[in-house]
Amino acid sequence: MFKSKLKYISFLLALLMMSCAKRGSITGGLKDTLAPVLRSAVPKNFSTDFKANEIILTFDEYVKLKDIRKQLIISPPMKYEPLILPTTASKFISIKIKDTLQPNTTYSLNFGQSIADNNEGNPINQFKYIFSTGSYIDSLSISGTIKDSYEKNVDNFVSVMLYEVNEKFKDSVILKESPRYITNTLDSLRTFKLENLKAGKYLLVALKDKNNNNRFNPKEDKIGFIKHPITIPNDTIFELELFKEILPLKTFKPIQASGNRLYLPYDGKQNFKLSKPKITLKNNSEVLETIVTQFPKKDSLQVWFKPIKVDSLSLEVNAPNYDKKYTVKIKDQKKDTLNITALQNGVLNFRDKLTLESATPLVKFDKSKIRLINKDSVAVDFTTDYNEFEQKFYLDFKKEPSEKYKVTFFPGALTDFYDKVNDTLIYKLNTKELENYGNLVLNLQNVKRFPIIVEITNKKGDNVLATEYSEGKTKIEFNLLVPEEFSVRIIYDDNKNKIYDTGNYLSKTYSEEVFYFQKPVDVRENWDVDQPIDLSIPYNPEVEKKADLKKKKDAEKNRKAF
Repeated sequence: MFKSKLKYISFLLALLMMSCAKRGSITGGLKDTLAPVLRSAVPKNFSTDFKANEIILTFDEYVKLKDIRKQLIISPPMKYEPLILPTTASKFISIKIKDTLQPNTTYSLNFGQSIADNNEGNPINQFKYIFSTGSYIDSLSISGTIKDSYEKNVDNFVSVMLYEVNEKFKDSVILKESPRYITNTLDSLRTFKLENLKAGKYLLVALKDKNNNNRFNPKEDKIGFIKHPITIPNDTIFELELFKEILPLKTFKPIQASGNRLYLPYDGKQNFKLSKPKITLKNNSEVLETIVTQFPKKDSLQVWFKPIKVDSLSLEVNAPNYDKKYTVKIKDQKKDTLNITALQNGVLNFRDKLTLESATPLVKFDKSKIRLINKDSVAVDFTTDYNEFEQKFYLDFKKEPSEKYKVTFFPGALTDFYDKVNDTLIYKLNTKELENYGNLVLNLQNVKRFPIIVEITNKKGDNVLATEYSEGKTKIEFNLLVPEEFSVRIIYDDNKNKIYDTGNYLSKTYSEEVFYFQKPVDVRENWDVDQPIDLSIPYNPEVEKKADLKKKKDAEKNRKAF
């Protein structure tokens, strides 16, 4: 009997121990997906008659600050940024105000996504602390969208600003002073909303502010603006188009690059397709023979001259409303020599020309010393062209499918500025079948006006692959395209100069209007694509994102089915 009870008690103890062990095991639990909650604020959020120099925010859990310098938007901007502590995890945030606050003004501190819980990083979305130094909180607002005037995608972190238009207002205020109100699109939005505004008249400006100083720097920043002052209250949905200005020409002291070449740096983006400055190089009063070309991918011109033994040369730059003179010391340096490089190797697509780049400028071309034959050694007729500014030589001919070609440049075919001629150059090229390419016809609808520039770009829109100019034609053909997904960009060429023209803030001119087709056009091998394009439907990147997502889902579904 005693043994039986002992076994029973032992069994109960074992069950109890198992139960305790199970109750204490770690299962991980549900992942925390909740953002921190503000428990208190001192002074209270939305305080009026604000006079404090420190704000204490207390949360229900440990929080950390992330990218506070990028995410925090203070409107109106403060001259001296507040000190925000601590930088480590804590249940409170201290904001010490170091600036003198304006009277009767509503301030907004928008923390964006910068306050997050310490464990999982769940942010408080667009948390704002608002106060007024006056007796009430301003409550008016305006909203709108941001787009790029030329590029397909708009930049992140675009500042949107309001400058008060009063008796002291000048257009140059955006170059020298901070705005009255400011917000930012941060890293994921192309829309904006300016809140807690006072009624009045304002200049509305958008800025891709590279220096983060709330000032427009034409050399670095993109800008968008509404020409005429806006009044608040206002229920208009504003659209601001960002563009990069073409700066007035400004050059800097030339630099000797070699024994026969100078670099002439210039400031910012310039449009030398329309006009180039006149550059004169002199030895005392003697004008030297020169050639001026673009230094590839750099904001510099190259001034080529015949080698000369002198201590210094003078260089003059002349352009509309611009004259500059420099003295350049000349040292004995190694001289540039003729070197020819072909951009194509092997396959030559039907729309391409054989393109040669020369290390020194070319000046003479002897077509009789250039020979083009096919695989049967039959001579093929060709044409040539030379772009002096870019130092590119083009050879073009009628290409047959699935053919092999041999191009020979015999000695003396090409002569450079220094009377140096090429050695024998041989390039072997071949073409593909027509079925390896696709054809695209664009049928344009609701074109507002002519002429227009029609561009086929890569999907991102940052590389022009083909272009056509139309003064009235609405059926635009692009044949024999290398298969890929294309974007379609159309420019209303209002000044008829056959290039896109950007805007200018001080002259209050907008960029030429640009249209993007809503979705990429997929051209595949041996396809003929007939694509209608309605220019009355504005581009919306969300439509393209949804189309891309659907395409990925369909591809994944097909892959699993296969």
